[in-house]
Amino acid sequence: MNLKLRKIDAIIVVILIISAGIVLFYAGYLEIENDKRDREPIEDMVVIPPPPIPPASFILGHERAVSPEDEGVHYNKIRIAREWWYFGAILDNEESDLNGWTVTVSFNHMAYGDLLGTLKPDMLVVTLLGPDGEEYGGMINKKRGLGYFNPPALEAKSPGVDVTFGKSWTEGKAPEWHVHAEDEDIDKDREIIIDLDYFAPADPLWIIDSREIDKSKSNVASYMFIGCNVTGKIVIDGEEFIVNGTGHHEHSWSPHLVTRGLINGWDWCHVSLENGWHIYYSNYYLTPQIISSKTTRINPFGSLVLTTDQGKTITKLDKMTVKIDRTDERVFLFVKMPSQISVTGEPSMLQPLLKPFNIKLDIDITAENTYEKIWRFPTYVGMNIGGGSVCGTISWSDDDGDHEMELNGIGTSWSMRALL
Repeated sequence: MNLKLRKIDAIIVVILIISAGIVLFYAGYLEIENDKRDREPIEDMVVIPPPPIPPASFILGHERAVSPEDEGVHYNKIRIAREWWYFGAILDNEESDLNGWTVTVSFNHMAYGDLLGTLKPDMLVVTLLGPDGEEYGGMINKKRGLGYFNPPALEAKSPGVDVTFGKSWTEGKAPEWHVHAEDEDIDKDREIIIDLDYFAPADPLWIIDSREIDKSKSNVASYMFIGCNVTGKIVIDGEEFIVNGTGHHEHSWSPHLVTRGLINGWDWCHVSLENGWHIYYSNYYLTPQIISSKTTRINPFGSLVLTTDQGKTITKLDKMTVKIDRTDERVFLFVKMPSQISVTGEPSMLQPLLKPFNIKLDIDITAENTYEKIWRFPTYVGMNIGGGSVCGTISWSDDDGDHEMELNGIGTSWSMRALL
């Protein structure tokens, strides 16, 4: 009996020893000598903190809501004189066949007085510009026919985006649109066909509006989608290129009261930065450009917008200082097109939540490859559309201290200047 007990005790002891060894081995207290010699030292894990993000503006919901009626036609109302549907793209993806190129497609229902003396207020813009000076496309304006047998060159419907100009068209509803453009007789030397799909990851932003609710009834209005994903193909003289990048879509309309005598010029720019951020800048000149090209800091039609996440959050800087550093050759008399613009943006006194952060954005916009169109007597209007480079800095302060970051990128731009 005692012998049997001793055998059982021995078995239990062996089991306990083996179990303890297994536990100690997996806990790291025991190692096999060969494994220890062969094991490479594990380096300390380095955790890279995310880059700092500037503060975002507090924006009410109605400023970021667009209905299918908003996207549709408005110039069919008596009080509305002009309406534009604009699509710009920066093909900045390394996998794009046309990396570094910029695209602009715009369908414009102009007021008769905008292109004085031409009697051709319907306009189509199709430009394709490369980083090495390639310049394809341009713009064309046609007569606005009336009636079944003489339809207007540009036709639009509602709801949603549904616009045609000859063989070019665009249709869709937020957040997706398709743009098909054929240059036809715009570019005599090239045959260009553009098919692009736009997808907006975030809600739009109303840049201008005259109503708090039902903005579609505004007399003057403009909204834009920033940081859109753009994919598709472009055909140049029968050769097909698969492209992708980022872009923005803007839709605006205005009444007869907003005449060319009130708006004597404008500058638009959408920038795609190397760090994935986006900037939208627009400025309207309310004084005749023959008198002065300066702009006031308080401009009801000017905008400077930054987004770090393709439009999901928005930083609006209402206080702008704009300086035209360089100009191209004059288009008529003393009126010149800008070739470099410096823009500084800060929060205004009307932004009490943003102002304590001392945020300041400084950028230089340089036009590098543009298409220029000039209407001389009796119109005296010049337009410059294309791409360029953008550099600058952004600085702000928060609970983590003071921050300053360099900004670099490429953008699409559109400038207009009128003599009077």
